[in-house]
Amino acid sequence: MLGGLGLDPDDERVYRVLLGRPNSTAGLLSDLLVVSQADVDRALARLVGWGLVVRSADEQFTAAPPAMALGALISQRRDGLRMAEQALVTYAEEHRAATTGSSISDLIEVVTGVDAIRHRFLQVQQAARTQVRSFITAPFVALPPDENTAEPVAIGRGVHFRAVLDRTVLAEPGIIDDAIDSMRNGVELRVADQVPMKLVLADADLGLVPLAVTPDGEPGAVLLHRSGLLDALDALFETVWRTAHPLELSGPGGAAEPTVEVGAKGPTDLDRRILALLLAGLTDQTAATQLGLSPRTLHRRLRSLMDMAGVRTRMQLGGYAVRHGWVEPH
Repeated sequence: MLGGLGLDPDDERVYRVLLGRPNSTAGLLSDLLVVSQADVDRALARLVGWGLVVRSADEQFTAAPPAMALGALISQRRDGLRMAEQALVTYAEEHRAATTGSSISDLIEVVTGVDAIRHRFLQVQQAARTQVRSFITAPFVALPPDENTAEPVAIGRGVHFRAVLDRTVLAEPGIIDDAIDSMRNGVELRVADQVPMKLVLADADLGLVPLAVTPDGEPGAVLLHRSGLLDALDALFETVWRTAHPLELSGPGGAAEPTVEVGAKGPTDLDRRILALLLAGLTDQTAATQLGLSPRTLHRRLRSLMDMAGVRTRMQLGGYAVRHGWVEPH
C-alpha cells in the first residue's frame, strides 16, 4: 500500500511489525518475518533514513507514529510532484520553441500496426494536461471505448474529455451502457450524422489520426505534434462539436425488458433515454435493442409520451421534449 511513497514490500512489512512491537531488535524482526537479517538490516536503514523508524542506542527499533511520519513523507511526495508538474510546463515550452521550424519528419510520426496504434492512443491521453477531444467512428482501430484504461486515469487527474460520436457508432453492441458510464465520470458526448475521421487530440499539442489499412493489411495512423495541421484539426473538432447533438442518457442498461410506468410529473429516465436516442437519429429497432426493449414496448412508451405532451406526431413530440427540458436542446 505504501509503494507510492517509495517503500518496497520488505520496508512496509518491517514497519508494520514495528507498529505492534516497539523496541524490537533486528534479530527479532528477522525471526518474526522469516527473512534474513541482512534484508531486515537494509529495510531498517531505509526506514530510519525516512524518519519512519527510530533507532535507540542499544540497537532497538521503534516505529514513528504513522500520522506524523507518513504524513510528512506524503507531503514531501506532493511537493515533489508539484515541482515535477512545473518542470513539465517548462520543458514543454522549451520543446515547442525547439520544434518551431522543425522538419516535417519531426512533426509527423507514422505509426503502423494495431499494437503500435493502441500504444500511441493511450500515450496521447496520458500526455494531456487539460483536455482530450475525440471523433469516434466504427470500426474501432485502437481500442473499443470500454477498454480505454487511460480515460479514467486522466479524468482522475482533472483532464476534461469531450467526444463526438458518428451516429452509426450508437448501433454498436453495448455502446449505450459504455456511454452512460463515461458520462457519469464527466465525459461530454455528442452525436453527429457523420464524423469526418477518427481523431484524438491532447490539448493543442498532440493529435492521433488513424488512416486507411496499408497494402500489407495493417492499419496505419499518424501522430501529429504542434503544427499548422494540428491547429486545423483543432478547429475542425470545435466546428463539428458545435453542430453535433448532445447525447443525454441516464440509468442502467439491461438485457431484460424493464417495466416502467409514466411518472405523474413527467417522463421517466427510460423515457428520456428513448427520446435522446431517437433525437440522435437511431431507428426504432436500434434504439429498442440498445435499451433492452421490444419494438412494441418502445412504441407504447412513445404513445404515452405523445399523450402526455398532447401532440400527434413524433416531430411535435421532439419539439415539445426540447422546449420542456425532457432532453437537452441541440
